[in-house]
Amino acid sequence: MHSRLWHALAATAALLASTVATAVAAPTAPAGDTGDRAPIAGNTPAWATPHTEVARSNGNTVRHIQVALALRDQAGAERLAAQLAIPGSAELGKFLSSKEFLDRFAPTQDAVDQVSQWLGAQGLHVTGVSANRHFVDAEAPTAALESAFGTRIAAFRALIDGTTRTLTAPASPVTVPASLRASITAVLGLDDSAALLKPQHTRPAAAAAEQHCARWWGEQNNIDVPQKYPSGSQSNSLCGYTGTQVRAMYKLSNGNTGAGTTIGVVGAYNSATVVADTNQAASQLGVPPLAAGQYSAVLPQGGFTDATECGADGWAAEQTLDVQASHTIAPSAKIRYYAGKTCKGTGLYDAFNQAVTDNAVDVISNSYGNADGETSLPQAARDQFNSMALQAAIQGQTITVSTGDAGNNSGPVGHPTASFPSSSPWVVAVGGTSVGLDQNNQPKVLTGWENSGNTQSGITWTPQRDADGPFASGAGGGTSALYDAPDWQAGVVPGAGGKRAVPDIAALADSYTGMLVGQTIKGQFGIGSYGGTSLASPLIAGLVADAQQARSGTARAGLLTPILYSLRGSSAIADVVPQKAGVWTPMMHAFGGVAVPGGQGSYLIDFDARPQSLQSGPGWDNVTGLGTPDSGFISALSQ
Repeated sequence: MHSRLWHALAATAALLASTVATAVAAPTAPAGDTGDRAPIAGNTPAWATPHTEVARSNGNTVRHIQVALALRDQAGAERLAAQLAIPGSAELGKFLSSKEFLDRFAPTQDAVDQVSQWLGAQGLHVTGVSANRHFVDAEAPTAALESAFGTRIAAFRALIDGTTRTLTAPASPVTVPASLRASITAVLGLDDSAALLKPQHTRPAAAAAEQHCARWWGEQNNIDVPQKYPSGSQSNSLCGYTGTQVRAMYKLSNGNTGAGTTIGVVGAYNSATVVADTNQAASQLGVPPLAAGQYSAVLPQGGFTDATECGADGWAAEQTLDVQASHTIAPSAKIRYYAGKTCKGTGLYDAFNQAVTDNAVDVISNSYGNADGETSLPQAARDQFNSMALQAAIQGQTITVSTGDAGNNSGPVGHPTASFPSSSPWVVAVGGTSVGLDQNNQPKVLTGWENSGNTQSGITWTPQRDADGPFASGAGGGTSALYDAPDWQAGVVPGAGGKRAVPDIAALADSYTGMLVGQTIKGQFGIGSYGGTSLASPLIAGLVADAQQARSGTARAGLLTPILYSLRGSSAIADVVPQKAGVWTPMMHAFGGVAVPGGQGSYLIDFDARPQSLQSGPGWDNVTGLGTPDSGFISALSQ
């Protein structure tokens, strides 16, 4: 059964590589090379076209690059990863150590030495090699990089995430000596596409003084506005759930703590107050504080760069959210944060690869995604993420990835598209739900997170007509244009045309029913409600840790998706369907790529009313996947 998974992935990669390779001609060999040159397909982003080029790049600008090296047996690694995860397989759970992976699949030291020597001969300064030999790091002025890789690097102007930006990328094919082509799969850092990766959360602006947010569903309901929904189905937006309420949402007992496990979080930059914030919030939200040594951070050598351009404050908020969400669900699990030095270049990939290479964490939460769907990142960059995620699967590490907050992405992109890396076949893609708990922490509302906005007009509600119509935020979902459906989705996902579909599962994400998080901003500590699939991903990561705690010997789960799909229809996963309900708010919440009114007013948010093409429904759906964890989730995953 598992053979179809790796054959599909290999065929997809080969098709993409051949498509790009046949579209370019090999450039003239740069000075210092002898012999033939061979192009490396997929290093040019989709937005870098002759029509969008605006200037030649400054040849003196120093760029940090990573030369990615090929696994020795890609197909064999994919076969093994599938066998390790398929329920009933003789190989199930027999994961490799980092050293075993290195000895069996990693690039050889000889390949590293040959590539390093060639880079040095081209005038590049080799700065290091990753522990798994996946990347050879180097830096050089742009002019030297152009000469080494036989390309021309230019500036391009493109509409990205609804904003016109100027980004750098190769304007002609990237080439290397033919004798090294089998070893080199990509050159990362020649383009700025990694800057399109962004955190996927929101913290609502301060509410109007006259608003009384609801501590639970219906505790406060503004009766001075039109009541679109029957009694019990309309509420003021929630203040944000406490840790106690979130744990009740997923029916966790006092014994579900994640003890004996370690959760990894990948992001950019670093908040100096994250531990103090987590502990100060814990005392108010019913969560134990972090114990000494429970939290640690792996920071990049040389510090951080591009903080202003990358919006480091937003990444600090993301880090704080991820730590507190995962700690709420698994309060005894260790948390290890891996910080990228920048959102640009190879920063996030460095951090992710470190989390995989260290092999010190059991589950890795990634609450970021491509701001412009899955295709604007160059193929070579996507392939490197997949290769790192493949190693994680073989080592038994589970990877959770948020699916995004702009629904089907038709707003920022102009057409429906899934987001990467959530569309990777080697991750658990996490969608979102809207949840209204009553005073006893029982769900009064449970539906998919796809919100529609309405503005009060007299005694009626008028659907908003922004650039993306009434859409007001929602979990990402849909069908990948790049990856074939793995075995575990066969016969489960309707209408996907044989392609990978996302999400796989969902958790709390709607900011109007969000989770309370404590953070110090500009020297002032405060607690506020956060939302987005950035919240959903670490919640699922925490549940994975709880299940691992309950497993014999706290054994890892590895690639979790085959097991999740084997649980569909059971008590482990609650099916999510549309529910007619909504919340009143005096302020719309802003997500990247989503158009909403910016001022105070009187607004009603309709839940899961299909404002685009996404909506929950019976069985698998493109908002919540299989559904959301239910009472039997921990027990089922611990078997």
